[in-house]
Amino acid sequence: MDARIQQSVVVNLSRRPAPVEVGSFVIGLDPTTASPYVNYATPRPGAAVTAADVAALVAAFHAADRKPRLEYVTSCVPDLEALLTAAGFTVEARHTYLVCAPDTLASPPVPDHLRLCEPVTDSQRAALISVQNEAFGGDPVASEADVARLRRQQDAGGVVVTAVTEDGDCAGGGGAAAPVGAVSEVAGIAVRASYRRRGLASAITADVTRRLFHAGAEVAWLEAGGEDSWRVYERVGYRPGGQRLYTSVN
Repeated sequence: MDARIQQSVVVNLSRRPAPVEVGSFVIGLDPTTASPYVNYATPRPGAAVTAADVAALVAAFHAADRKPRLEYVTSCVPDLEALLTAAGFTVEARHTYLVCAPDTLASPPVPDHLRLCEPVTDSQRAALISVQNEAFGGDPVASEADVARLRRQQDAGGVVVTAVTEDGDCAGGGGAAAPVGAVSEVAGIAVRASYRRRGLASAITADVTRRLFHAGAEVAWLEAGGEDSWRVYERVGYRPGGQRLYTSVN
């Protein structure tokens, strides 16, 4: 499973607007944003990496005027962390990813007076991004580049779900990239503060996951931001998988 998850990340980064390959690494560059959470690298699973490869990777980041940063499943390149540490990288986080299959997916009810749907206009996409940014500490105003990025995700076969009130306001949402090798990451699950503790995050996660399976995915995966999120995802049918490392040069 680790190799399937890691390979899906490789392919998704390769689909960024300006990807760069450096040896066994892929850097997913997006010229519309300098965010290190969008512009980062990952190694190909099973790659044999040397200190010279890491130095070339750092140089490529600097040439692109981006912060050197990686995300990857640790078991796929077990010797890489030591090389990164020697090159000046520091660990941001270690997370256990969770996986869900069609036979473990549960579908909790959508809270009253809310409905789940896919955004079809740029104003609906902007409203969802605003809620996500609010939840994750970003700019509450969605930029044109943010909206275009979300639109591209949908156009490429990805899933985007928004929770809408009876008045048409966005209460939350989330999404997933188009499946790669029947695998896809669910991400960006966010709920506006006034709608939390009502089961909406579970309903959104389940709906995104269900749509992925309907589109042919066999495995959905995600990462929890804390104990509360972990419980939300387990209720939907996600179970612990392997370990991922986040590391960068400050």
